[in-house]
Amino acid sequence: MAPEHPQRANRQGTPKQPTPAGSSDQDTRSYVRAVALDMDGLLFDTERIYWEVGDTILQRRGLRYSAELQALMMGRIGTAAVQQMIDFHSLNDDAEDLLRESDQLYGELLPQQIRPMPGLAAWVDRLRTSGLPFALTTSSRRRWVDLIFEQQDWRDELAFVLTGDDVVRGKPHPEMYLKAAEQFAITPERMLVLEDSGNGTAAGVAAGAIVVSIPSPHTQGQDFRGAHLVAESLTDPRLWDLLPSRS
Repeated sequence: MAPEHPQRANRQGTPKQPTPAGSSDQDTRSYVRAVALDMDGLLFDTERIYWEVGDTILQRRGLRYSAELQALMMGRIGTAAVQQMIDFHSLNDDAEDLLRESDQLYGELLPQQIRPMPGLAAWVDRLRTSGLPFALTTSSRRRWVDLIFEQQDWRDELAFVLTGDDVVRGKPHPEMYLKAAEQFAITPERMLVLEDSGNGTAAGVAAGAIVVSIPSPHTQGQDFRGAHLVAESLTDPRLWDLLPSRS
C-alpha cells in the first residue's frame, strides 16, 4: 500500500532524513526528542509464536507457513494480516473466522512462550538515562499488549501505547508513526523509531522518522532501505550512541 505522504520518503531507499548522510551520532543525539518502539520481534520474541500459529493453521489445510508469507503479514492489523494468508494460498476461509482461529491458538501459546528479546532490560535502562520520552507503537491489538506487559514493571514509564486498535491502516503505511509523533507533540523528523521488520521500517521511513532497524531471526533478509542504521541488537553501541544521556 502506498504511503499517505509519499513526499516524506523515497521508498526506493532515499528517505528525507533530518540528519544528512555522513552526519555524526552527536548530530542525531541533539535532534531526537522522543523514541517510538515496536514490540513484536523487537522487545519480545513473539515472531516464533506467530510462526507456530501460522504453520498450525496452514497445516490444518495441507499447507505450510513460510518466511515470504510472514514478511507480508508483519505489521498488518487483524483481518488485514490474515487476508494476506488467504490471498497468498488462495484459501476459501473468511478473514474473521481465520482471525478467531489464530487468536485462539496465539492466546494459548503466548503466556507459556513469551520471553524478552536479548538486551531488553539494558535497553530500557538506557532509555531511562536518555531522559527522552518513549512509547510503544505496535500493530498487535491491545489485548495482547495488555497480556504481554502484565508482568513488565516499566509499562507505566511509557509515554503512551498505540496498538493496531488505534489505527485504520497498518504498517507499511505511516499512520502509526504519524500518530505517534502527534502524541509526542513533535514533528516525525524528530522521532527515533525502532523496528525489526521491513514493513515497520517502511512505515517509519514514510512518516519521515529516523529509523533504526534491528532484524530478528525471523526478519533477516527483509528490506530495510531507508533506515538510518541497521543494528545488531538492542545492545548495539551504535544504537545507544544515538541517545543523549542525562547530565
